[in-house]
Amino acid sequence: MTTTAPVRAALPTVDRLARTLTDPGAVWSGNRPDGVRAWPQSLAGGATGIALLHIERARTGRGDWDTAHTWLATALHGDISAAANANLYFGAPALAYITHRAASASSRYPRVLKRLDAATLTVTRNRLAEAHRRIDQAERPPMEEADLIQGLSGLGAYHLSRHPHHEITRDVLAYFVRLTEPLTEPLTEPVPEPLSEAAELPPWWMNVAPTGAPHAGYPGGHGNFGLAHGIGSALSLLSLALLYDLDVPGTVDAIERICAWTDQWRQGDQTTPWWPGHISIQQATSSQFHSAPRARPSWCYGVSGSARAQQLAGLALRDPVRVQAAENAILATLRDPLQLSQLPEIGLCHGMAGLLHAAWRMATETGNAEITAELPHLTDRLITALDQNGDDNPELLDGAAGVALVLHTVGTGNAPTPHWDTFLALA
Repeated sequence: MTTTAPVRAALPTVDRLARTLTDPGAVWSGNRPDGVRAWPQSLAGGATGIALLHIERARTGRGDWDTAHTWLATALHGDISAAANANLYFGAPALAYITHRAASASSRYPRVLKRLDAATLTVTRNRLAEAHRRIDQAERPPMEEADLIQGLSGLGAYHLSRHPHHEITRDVLAYFVRLTEPLTEPLTEPVPEPLSEAAELPPWWMNVAPTGAPHAGYPGGHGNFGLAHGIGSALSLLSLALLYDLDVPGTVDAIERICAWTDQWRQGDQTTPWWPGHISIQQATSSQFHSAPRARPSWCYGVSGSARAQQLAGLALRDPVRVQAAENAILATLRDPLQLSQLPEIGLCHGMAGLLHAAWRMATETGNAEITAELPHLTDRLITALDQNGDDNPELLDGAAGVALVLHTVGTGNAPTPHWDTFLALA
């Protein structure tokens, strides 16, 4: 991996945002918003996500460990979920994720990390057992089985970062290899009707709408390309594992199967490629992507995430043509005012911060000078939007904490291991 020149103009904005997020009591003023995302143990919207910002600043010498510890203690306060709803973005795995990053540069946290690790291992093993039972029955996967936010992609990303050679990491990767293999008829039960009607669909096709629930508008379910909820996170995870030299049987085949499907649906040309966010059964059976507009270039469903996953796959497969196509995709987006206008929001998930960080990560990976040259322009655009729209939303995924992390990284030109952006399946 190479380095990119720091965009130093970003750092004063980062310092200002970090100051507004220093005191947990002041951030919510004792009246936290309703909803799971506001719970302390939520990475997306709670104290856990804001703790990640302060931990990263402390690790790189731009912040202090007292602030990071205050936020980490706030995130760890109270009962911690290790139940079926726990995942990389919530509960014990989310807290293990940020504590691992704190422990990498501090000696304060080994015992709490050990306990969180144990809980996360249990959560992962339970989720794997459930997923393998589903495959044994030749049923289609629910969205929460494999996705990054709720499922095994996110748990796998944690384990790959925390202990790449642990048995649980290999077990998660083996599951994803199996996820890409054709569903076969079980020995004792008939093939479910949806499978028999759509045998050509990929095995990760979901019989639900993009919301994760059945919907009349998606009578045959959907195929999801995104990093947040689709096969993009599996492609990223498997590719990173291969780049880590993890020899899990079938990994190359699994990556190639996913790439074959994404190649089938890739739009544009070699210089301006892009991928759908998702497709319907009607599109899949007609082999035409005609009834839905291009996804905006966000991290969750758009080219910000898809291009990075494709770049990682190209690097893992030693396929320079795929790497070049991925980098062309992000570069074309950065140079297209119409595409940039589709991201008025500031956040990581739906906004400019996600695009900026994906572009930074891709440029840093291969030393792409053309992408690097676009980073200051998008940085300025993000700072202007932040000044115009305000920073009232403190959260990580869609608010000020996420923007501050991205600007901190672009401003310092540094994202030390373990990478903070692992939770986005970007590293």
